[in-house]
Amino acid sequence: MVSTSTDGRARRPPTELRRWRRYLADERAEASVYRNLAARRSGEERDILLALAEAEGRHEQHWLELLGDDVGRPLRGDLRTRILAGLAKRFGSVFVLALMQRTEDRSPYGADVDAPAAMAADERIHGEVVRGLANRGRLRLSGTFRAAVFGANDGLVSNLALIIGIGASGADQHVVLLSGVAGLLAGALSMGAGEYVSVRSQRELLDASAPHPEAGQAVVDLDVDQNELALVYRARGMDEAAAAQHAHEVLTGLRQTSETGAVGTVEHEAVGSGLSAAISSFLFFASGAVVPVLPYLFGLGEWSAVAVAAVLVGIALLVSGAVVGVLSGASPARRALRQLAIGYGAAAVTYLLGLLFGTAGI
Repeated sequence: MVSTSTDGRARRPPTELRRWRRYLADERAEASVYRNLAARRSGEERDILLALAEAEGRHEQHWLELLGDDVGRPLRGDLRTRILAGLAKRFGSVFVLALMQRTEDRSPYGADVDAPAAMAADERIHGEVVRGLANRGRLRLSGTFRAAVFGANDGLVSNLALIIGIGASGADQHVVLLSGVAGLLAGALSMGAGEYVSVRSQRELLDASAPHPEAGQAVVDLDVDQNELALVYRARGMDEAAAAQHAHEVLTGLRQTSETGAVGTVEHEAVGSGLSAAISSFLFFASGAVVPVLPYLFGLGEWSAVAVAAVLVGIALLVSGAVVGVLSGASPARRALRQLAIGYGAAAVTYLLGLLFGTAGI
């Protein structure tokens, strides 16, 4: 016999009720994340985050209506979302947005018959909204962050490989330590200088592609019937008809009085500055390169020093790979393991070469 609740509806199976309660708790937790993020922002980003929290509130109401008198004791959201809510309240960083992007992308509503199609679509769109907000943070971070990640990983892998390779050749512990310190200093300086030159060169190339600052001022004086403004747009990729139409609109009053944007601008935000990239590369290479040196600084024996160095570098590679995975919206575990495999692979090859040279007496 099917039991009924006090409102006359058939009582649902316990497994179904548990699932609905879990959804209800998760919606509340996700709304809390968005409200906490909004509290640390202003302007458009704050409005977007509050709108997302409101949407999660609508989803919450759906599960409340389905549960009716069977709501029971309020459950807590899953641990991951509760941690994100705490991080959002204290930091509100791009890391939280990147993790929320993955949460929205993994919504189970698309395969659940009790979740309306509109609600499943909401969750998919929420993922894109959060992706857009996270991309703003990624753009601000990209130049310096790229230098930091590359620097740290180069320091970890290159110095571990250097130390292990020299150690395998039979060199004295003191020689191994000095080689590690020399590799740290030389590599950090090389990374810093190389990153500075790279970023400065990239910015100079972009500057060369930017419109001349006086070009926009000339637009207002062009002859409406005889001018080459359409050629500017065609040179930048528009087809002939679209370029002509756009030039006509600009010249017939659809532009601002000060027409500095008529021929477009080039943004360098994602590139970063040469100095900040150089400093990041230097510091992060040094911080990575010092890790495999630490066991030798504390006087550990040959094999114990190698083992400890390998473990410390492995942990650091896992962490850096996971961070890259989080920020890129990909699987942190997969990125961490990929980073570990690449680092250990390079160290293993260098170790084998060190053995070969040591055996050959080179």
